[in-house]
Amino acid sequence: MCLMKDLFHTFCAPKLLKNNDVQDLPRTVIIIFSFSASKLLFSEPNILKEIEIAKVVKTSSETKEETVYNSLNSNQFALPKVESFTEALKGFYLLKEKGLISKNILTLIDFSMSSNSKRPWVIDLTTNTILYNSLVAHGRNTGNEFANSFSNAAQSFKSSLGFYATGEIYSGKHGKSLRLDGLEKGINSNARQRAVVIHGADYVSDSFIQNHERLGRSLGCPAIPVELTDKIIQTIKDKSCLFIYYPSDAYKVASKLVS
Repeated sequence: MCLMKDLFHTFCAPKLLKNNDVQDLPRTVIIIFSFSASKLLFSEPNILKEIEIAKVVKTSSETKEETVYNSLNSNQFALPKVESFTEALKGFYLLKEKGLISKNILTLIDFSMSSNSKRPWVIDLTTNTILYNSLVAHGRNTGNEFANSFSNAAQSFKSSLGFYATGEIYSGKHGKSLRLDGLEKGINSNARQRAVVIHGADYVSDSFIQNHERLGRSLGCPAIPVELTDKIIQTIKDKSCLFIYYPSDAYKVASKLVS
């Protein structure tokens, strides 16, 4: 605006004072003034319109899974990673559509994280609320602190990735336990025959980590803290969805539930 004032006083003011004839104004100055006026008249509405369009584009490009993630009630727990959650939710929708699961409960276990961190989440998708976030063990031969090797084979003592439907409660050598049915052929389909179940274990605790510098390991089961076993099992039993995540290219190629 300062430049426009200077141009006006330099070129326009003397002529206006002399003969008050706008036609004698230099053409370049008229063009500059015209352009400036049009910007003043029309730029603000256009900017506002562009902002509104940007908002619409952003909203429309956000996936359904991302929308759910952004609306999660953390319930004072840490949120899972968006990558693992969106992958889990995509599979959940497909399994629900096929009738392979019936509850609006999603259990996500992120085996890309250290076993010393709280890496399972139990989420109520009716209210988008995280109900539990605790420790969970992986298989003895899957890795030490970090998981890195997975198998569907019996006696491998390894964890299996992918989607499961929770089954029935039974009482076993670890007390109250929950059977799991692997829903992905060749990936985790031997879970029931291998007796890969959810159960409590005293080696899944902060005290074990303090004494051994890592969490204890199972024979392939996603073992959880003893004090939470009853509550978690009661919440997720009877055909809810459980997903064990790991950023594995081999899993993505083999799975029909993730892309």
